[in-house]
Amino acid sequence: MTICSQARRPVIRCAVYTRKSSEEGLDQDFNSLDAQFEACAAYVASQKGKGWKLIPERYDDGGISGGTMERPGVQRLIGDIEAGRIDMIVVYKIDRLTRSLSDFAKLVDRLDAASCSFVSVTQAFNTSTSMGRLTLNVLLSFAQFEREVTGERIRDKIAASKKKGMWMGGMVPLGYDVDPDPAKRGLVINEAEAAHIAKIYRLYDRHECLRTVTAKAEAVGIRAKTRQFKSGQAYGGQPLGHGQIHFILTNPIYAGRIKHKAEIYDGQHAAIIDDALWQRVQAKLQAHAAKPRVRDSTTGKLREPHERSPLAGKLYDETGDRLTPSHTKSSSKAGSKRIRYYVSRRLMQAQSKDPSGWRLPALKLERAVSNAIAAHLAKHGDQLLREPDAIALYQVQRQVRELHARLLKRDETLLRALPNTITVSANTLAIELDRDALAKAIDVSPDALNEEALQIRSGFAVRRRGVEFKIITGQFEREPDQTLIKTIARAHQWLAEVRKGVSLAAIGRRHGWTDSPVRLRIRLAFLSPKITAAILDGRQPPELSVQYLLAHPIPLGWKAQDMALGFTPANFRK
Repeated sequence: MTICSQARRPVIRCAVYTRKSSEEGLDQDFNSLDAQFEACAAYVASQKGKGWKLIPERYDDGGISGGTMERPGVQRLIGDIEAGRIDMIVVYKIDRLTRSLSDFAKLVDRLDAASCSFVSVTQAFNTSTSMGRLTLNVLLSFAQFEREVTGERIRDKIAASKKKGMWMGGMVPLGYDVDPDPAKRGLVINEAEAAHIAKIYRLYDRHECLRTVTAKAEAVGIRAKTRQFKSGQAYGGQPLGHGQIHFILTNPIYAGRIKHKAEIYDGQHAAIIDDALWQRVQAKLQAHAAKPRVRDSTTGKLREPHERSPLAGKLYDETGDRLTPSHTKSSSKAGSKRIRYYVSRRLMQAQSKDPSGWRLPALKLERAVSNAIAAHLAKHGDQLLREPDAIALYQVQRQVRELHARLLKRDETLLRALPNTITVSANTLAIELDRDALAKAIDVSPDALNEEALQIRSGFAVRRRGVEFKIITGQFEREPDQTLIKTIARAHQWLAEVRKGVSLAAIGRRHGWTDSPVRLRIRLAFLSPKITAAILDGRQPPELSVQYLLAHPIPLGWKAQDMALGFTPANFRK
């Protein structure tokens, strides 16, 4: 915020943001965006006595929905706000800025961190005042209630439609295409792909082994469906994996049925697989399903599920070799202790010392996988849906927060269900999430999930390879948090002013605050140099944000800071 040298009154730099959802009329000499801008500019002029000044830059988005933040104008606006060039956003109506509750809440947090407010000229709404902030909270509460009620109605409509056998959209399954008649909402058989589906079912009916079916399907050239996303990016066309084959074999849509949660209804589309073959395949899958056959070597009794290795059957190394559970026993005065490992199958053969094999401590690997999935969901939770809307996004984000907390506690139920395949290689941990399990965990249809969001790649390192080695990292590579960096930089600036005799109250008045927010933020200047350097490089723990630091105590001791804020040696290693 700059200071006017004549009247010594703070100048509030105002930026006008305008948006129109459709492109209709934008080619006119004076369109809706211009009308919004003039109304906002007139309002700014009326506040000249308070130091408001309109900046020359315009931020317009024409023909773009307010349900997304991927708008050129709003992205430029946010960039200039975080660069410290704007103090006030002026909009014609609140919904011009965003129609999404989750985006709105995130935006308010970013504006608070940048000491920026916004005002709606037609709704007497100004977050720079206490009454405006109260109004904001009331509006958010009512908006949340309205969206939840609307979400319930949508879910009821989807359930009723599926009960009638209607396909309700989502990812089109292999073997079908969307009906070309726009008046109909359904599926029609893609003859070429349907032949591949029938081949997969016949292969399993004959061999009763998923790995054999996967290999034979690849040998005859069966591939995943090629898809084109709205971004223009193509996806698919690769050989079908073990999990994809299982999904095809258990998907009732191929038998002419529609599944909704635990219920299955007769569909309105044509079946690819006859009922007799479908029933035979389901019976064989059930017969070959994994059973709790692991026995305790001391008692001879079956061990409970939580005592077994949750990643069993899901782990592979870069050569395609499976990692199987193993264990050793160590003896001490306190008694024997069972230590679990995941070991490449080739190392378990007699006298095998293949240096490319893996022998990973189970608990550390399970923790690394849990943390990788948790970090992925925290970072990409708003990208899980293929075509998200504000209602669905709000519901998913709430479920993702619960999953994140459970994964950080290494919930073995989730750890067993969510990963489909996990591939361990030098420096990389690649995880493919199970579509059905994730959809069930966040309460959405599997077809609604974004295919790209099911793939995870995490940084991964071990101390040494061969007979024995330990995991020393499994962190995601993170991008620097610019809001956090800017807040720390401002804290150092304020600390320098305080040392020169400027009071916290004076600093607060300059930003329209009391001294309390300044006191909270200035603590960040006392973070250790190692922590500050890690934050500048984006190597801080995933949960560390401005809001987290403001809500939690920060010890003065540097080593105590590492422990309190969740920093490990891996965070400081470039």
